[in-house]
Amino acid sequence: MSIQEELRQVEADLMRLRTEAADLRVQVGDLGPTDAAERSSLIAMADQQEALADELEGRREKLLRRIGDPDRVDTPDA
Repeated sequence: MSIQEELRQVEADLMRLRTEAADLRVQVGDLGPTDAAERSSLIAMADQQEALADELEGRREKLLRRIGDPDRVDTPDA
């Protein structure tokens, strides 16, 4: 798999995970009065999705650096 292909896959996975986490959070808000354990479980699942997305974001940044695309790399201010 080329770096470009891997980057496309990482970006697709990243978008999917962020969407899933957002959907889970919407579900928590839509539950209304419900079992605290169920609400807690949904929140934990959303947190896990966001943690995975953060890891993928790091991988994405590394791939962008490898292909030399500085316009798409989020660099911290010095």
